[in-house]
Amino acid sequence: MGIFWRSLYVLCTLRGRENKTFIMTHKIELQSITGLSVLTAGDRLQEEGYNELPSTQHRQIWEIALEIFQEPIFLLLLGCGIIYLFLGDPQEALILLGFIFFIVGINLYQEQKTEKSLEALRDLSSPRALVIRDGERQRIPGREVVREDVIVLSEGDRVPADAVVMWSTHLSVDESLLTGESLPVRKQDTTDLENTMRTATQHRPGGEDLPFVYSGTLVVQGQGIAQVYATGMQTEMGKIGKALQTVEPEDTVLQRETRKIVSKLTFVAIAICVAVIVIYGATRNNWLQGILAGLALAMAILPNEIPVVLAIFLALGAWRFSQARVLTRRVPVVETLGSATVLCVDKTGTLTFNRMSVQQLFVYQPTTLTPQFYDVALHEREALPETFHELIEFGILASRKDPFDPMEKALKQVGDDYLARTEHLHQDWEILREYPLTGELLAMSCVWKSPENKLVVATKGAPEAIADLCHFNTQQKQDLEQQINKMAIAGLRVLGVAKVIGQHQKNKTLKSLPEAQHDFEFAFLGLLGMADPVRPTVAPAIAECYTAGIRVVMITGDYPATAQNIARQIGLKPATEVITGSELETIPEGELLSRIQTVNIFARVVPEQKLLIVNALKRCGEIVAMTGDGVNDAPALKAANIGIAMGERGTDVARESADLVLLDDDFSAIVQSVRLGRRVFDNLKKGMAYTLAVHIPIAGMSLIPVIFHWPLVLLPIHIAFLHLIIDPACTVVFEAEPEESNVMNRPPRNPRESLFSRRTLRLALLQGISVLVVLLLVFAVAFYSGHGEFDARTLAFTTLIVSNLSMILSNRSWSRTIPEMLRTPNAALWWVLAGAVVFMGLVLYVPVLRHLFRFSVLHFDDLLVSLTSGVLSILWFEGLKVWGRR
Repeated sequence: MGIFWRSLYVLCTLRGRENKTFIMTHKIELQSITGLSVLTAGDRLQEEGYNELPSTQHRQIWEIALEIFQEPIFLLLLGCGIIYLFLGDPQEALILLGFIFFIVGINLYQEQKTEKSLEALRDLSSPRALVIRDGERQRIPGREVVREDVIVLSEGDRVPADAVVMWSTHLSVDESLLTGESLPVRKQDTTDLENTMRTATQHRPGGEDLPFVYSGTLVVQGQGIAQVYATGMQTEMGKIGKALQTVEPEDTVLQRETRKIVSKLTFVAIAICVAVIVIYGATRNNWLQGILAGLALAMAILPNEIPVVLAIFLALGAWRFSQARVLTRRVPVVETLGSATVLCVDKTGTLTFNRMSVQQLFVYQPTTLTPQFYDVALHEREALPETFHELIEFGILASRKDPFDPMEKALKQVGDDYLARTEHLHQDWEILREYPLTGELLAMSCVWKSPENKLVVATKGAPEAIADLCHFNTQQKQDLEQQINKMAIAGLRVLGVAKVIGQHQKNKTLKSLPEAQHDFEFAFLGLLGMADPVRPTVAPAIAECYTAGIRVVMITGDYPATAQNIARQIGLKPATEVITGSELETIPEGELLSRIQTVNIFARVVPEQKLLIVNALKRCGEIVAMTGDGVNDAPALKAANIGIAMGERGTDVARESADLVLLDDDFSAIVQSVRLGRRVFDNLKKGMAYTLAVHIPIAGMSLIPVIFHWPLVLLPIHIAFLHLIIDPACTVVFEAEPEESNVMNRPPRNPRESLFSRRTLRLALLQGISVLVVLLLVFAVAFYSGHGEFDARTLAFTTLIVSNLSMILSNRSWSRTIPEMLRTPNAALWWVLAGAVVFMGLVLYVPVLRHLFRFSVLHFDDLLVSLTSGVLSILWFEGLKVWGRR
């Protein structure tokens, strides 16, 4: 919603769903409703389970293991082990089977880590529910609601469970999810809670004026308090939950891209493997060894890690977002953020604290109508002149006693500070009726009854709305507009206040009150100017956006002058041009598309106009991230490339429409998310490039010896050993890499840029080929210089391990060299490097293992050759980094 309108909307639609007063107003004392105790709720949660459908249950460890065993690489290892048994080599077979379980263990660890991250995200992303436990209001995940919990419902909420309405006011619920009926239905509170709870399961959704609300339905109007009678699979939603489980989520662009390249490589691998088996068997008349060679080549070529890399990177990326207090509701947005070119943000609560304070007062003298002005901020510790007491008094009377809205809180605070122990505060008055704000009249009025049975009416709202209620003439409106502009230029949000004149309301009854606010004869009292301090993190964050090539667009319901003042405070540029909501509706499309490319401030905007802004920016080719919090923000959030909902003050509808949820409503969190998104995509490209590159020398050393009638260099056991390094490296190591130093000093990436772009494929191909050439030279020189098959294989394999580790170190950054990156911490890297060195030492120098791997003893000079060759194989890439920087 627009900021000014939203704040007034809060006053009248009870968006302050944690507000005790709205319940007390209707004769229900919140303190009298204690709800369940925390202990009882915890026990019931243990007994009856979470309030969720089975489709959201996490996978068991045996399910993960079964999926891993179905991977091609493990089936190939199993096939090789069986062939070795047929060849009468049980040791080799057992080692291969041991590798299977070892690699399964690594994958289980990675999958479990991913599942835990997703489980934590499920807790956060579960629709939030406001419950009363031990007499206190608590905001909890909807999945933790239990039977007999007391829940508080307000407009924009998703009902977390099936419940009976205990109390309501103007409560209407959209039950189309269950009934198919598009129109919302009214709800009536029950007069016999106990009997209604007992018979609740006999009723079905649909029908007017019933006391039942159902899980998953949407509150579209009013408020209510309800007691839960069914959760999880026992709800009406749960009864149709099986149908929901059959709905498969659509694949993302990245998933389709990776599946495409994996399927192509798989087809190539199968074709080459069949050819190798045939060539080997026909030329050497050894079909079993030919099958082993073919299977080894299949293991070498199949890039089965690629889908795993994608899944782990995105899942752990979403988890990292949650660590920054940003909830990812749709995982693909983790990498989409890196291409965002425009951030459209609300002012209140996002750029500012949403903590108002009264700064300036403006009144007319009752007798002379002479304007008087008072700056509260300049006279902070001084007594408030009597002239301004009535303005504060009626501003408070147009609010609730225990307010939730920031503007009402500010009014209450200034009343406590300056009107304490005066006749202007009325704690003993009773509110009789409220006239809510509407789209046609942006003002709220409250009718109060004093102990002397006198009716008093107070109103506050947008100054132009209050002027309309007071029937200002043209000159009065112009004079008022001048004062409003003065206050707005100072960055203040302006409210008008008025009261009903005359004494004729003394004898009126509640039933005889008029139906519309316009039927009262209001007298204008004055203006309240309020300030909302800017968050200190905003200005640096906006500066960071500009260096990253990202535009920041501020959208507010405030006056243009107020918006420009805030823009200057936070460094938003340009602060001179503004488009108002009324202009958006009338400006020709061509002119709008032209102006929207340079104007970054939109003022006096209502929520529905956000969609206009988003669509216009998208038509200009921008990748738009949009913030929102209200029910009416949902279309704009859905239309934006990246929808961002407010976690603290946002509605469930806004959160469900968004891709991200800011748990702290802080703009700097959005910028941090962009940084994380760019980091994830960068690391994903590095991991993919390494994965493709490392398979080239492995495949080459499996295929070329067959063609040149050399002894087989890589056997299945060698490739299984390599996977112990490759699997954790391409996932855990690269995922944990910190961002590049220039991650926020470069423009957003092209959203059409493929993960496997030409540059990525070219780098991977060059790295793989350079390592393969070095390996072939090492093997050929050793083999043709009189060394035996075992010596040549040992040198080549050790060189391959060193080259592999060098590729890991080099691909950590495509701009910084290995020595520079060694100063950058990455705990996972050192575990992988240490593990590779230790395992290689055992294989080379433990006789039993050396025999199984068909190796010979590697002497110091041989080790030196392997180390030098392995490092040289990747040295060109390090030189390319240095040359690129120069």
